[in-house]
Amino acid sequence: MDATIAAVQIRTQHVVEELATHRHRQGQLVMVLHGAVTCEVQGALWMAPTHGGLWIPGGVPHSNQMTANGNACFLFVEDGAVQMPTTCCALAISPLLRELVIHLATLPTRTQRNPETVRLHAVLLDQLVRMPTETMHLPVSDEPRLRRLIDALMRDPSDRTTASQWASRLAMSERTFNRFLQSETGLTFGRWRQRLHLVLALQWMASGASVQQAADRLGYETVTAFIVMFKKSMGTPPARYFSERRSRRGA
Repeated sequence: MDATIAAVQIRTQHVVEELATHRHRQGQLVMVLHGAVTCEVQGALWMAPTHGGLWIPGGVPHSNQMTANGNACFLFVEDGAVQMPTTCCALAISPLLRELVIHLATLPTRTQRNPETVRLHAVLLDQLVRMPTETMHLPVSDEPRLRRLIDALMRDPSDRTTASQWASRLAMSERTFNRFLQSETGLTFGRWRQRLHLVLALQWMASGASVQQAADRLGYETVTAFIVMFKKSMGTPPARYFSERRSRRGA
C-alpha cells in the first residue's frame, strides 16, 4: 500500500471464505455489497450486513468470514489520515460513499497517486467520517468454559438447552453461570442467545434466505415468534428492514 487509502473488491463463489486472525497497521472498512461478512475480535463477533459496513481500527487482531456468493469491498486507510473510531463499529454507508469505494477498487494501482485520484481520496475520507454507527455485534469470550457454550450454539443455534442445563454441563450452579456470563459478555443468557439469533438471521437473510427459513434454522416454533423477536430488537419487521436498506441504497 503506497497511498493514503486503497480499496479492493472481493467476490466469493459457492463456499464460505474465511481469513484467519491477522492484523495490519491501516484501519479497514469492510463494505458489503451482497451477502454478509462477520469479523471476530477479542470479546466480540461483529457483522457487516448487506449495504452496510464494518470499521476495524488499525492494529486490531481480527478474523473475517464472508458468506457464499458474497461481494464486498475492503477499504484500507492509513492511521492518522482521518479521525475514525478507535474501536470496532458497524457503519451505515451512504450511496455516495459506496460508489466512491467501488470506483476506487476498480482503479489500477499505477493511478493511486494521480491528482484526480488524490481528490477522490479527500472526498471519500470526508464522507467516511460522517457515517452513523449501528449495533451489529455479539459479545463473546475466550474463557474456555464459555467458549464451549458459544461454539456449541454457533454450530446449532436452534439448541434450546436452558441456562440451568448449561450450568450443569459446565459444572456450575445456575446462579454462578448467569453471573459469570453477565460479567464476561454484559448480557444475561436469554439476551445473549437472542442477540446470537439476530446476528445469524441478518447474515442468512442478507444472503438470500427467507424469513421462514431463518426462523426454522433458529428453532422458532412459528415464523410469527421470530418476527416479534426481530421487530423488538431492530424496531421493524424483517421484510421492512431489508426494504428500507435497499431504498437507502438507491437514494
